[in-house]
Amino acid sequence: RFKGGNVARTGYVVLTLRFRKEGRRWTAYCEELGTATFGRSLPEADKKIKEAVLLHLNTLEEVGERERFFKEYNIEFHHTKPTKDVTICLPLETSVFIEPHVQPIPELSAV
Repeated sequence: RFKGGNVARTGYVVLTLRFRKEGRRWTAYCEELGTATFGRSLPEADKKIKEAVLLHLNTLEEVGERERFFKEYNIEFHHTKPTKDVTICLPLETSVFIEPHVQPIPELSAV
């Protein structure tokens, strides 16, 4: 992807994905973005939430709201991919599966 003749560099955000079995479906929710979806299986819900997260992040960038949104919701942008184990602290519930997710996104270009 090119911006102003330069290749856009990639950065990363660490997000928390929460999955819950509800009846015959798995619900999926991104804690930081508020994005949600569901699937008939855990792998399907996992795939769908990652697609929804990427769509949400792309939309924030397209409308020029990513920087403001990240600041408002304390989402940290990393210039390099986090290489250490990612730790998340949430209440333990036996009916919930939690997954940290490192999402690559383009760095915002300096204007």
